[in-house]
Amino acid sequence: MNLCVVSEYSCTFEDFKEMVDKTTGETDAFLTEMELIKVHDHKSVLLLHCTDMQALIAFMSIPEMKQWDAENNCVDVLYSMEQMN
Repeated sequence: MNLCVVSEYSCTFEDFKEMVDKTTGETDAFLTEMELIKVHDHKSVLLLHCTDMQALIAFMSIPEMKQWDAENNCVDVLYSMEQMN
């Protein structure tokens, strides 16, 4: 499933990117593609190809991720995407 995650946060984009980069090894089992795009210093778009949505939801719900979100006022909005012919 192709996903678009729009994230807004109080930290800088570089801090957000660092957190995403640190989790890459943990998400390899269910994310086959990932591209992070900076909108501005407090907003980004993450394009993902997810092979196991339940694993992604579980990962985003672990205490460490919830704590990071709370500390950085991070709000993620997920959208599913389909290719149009």
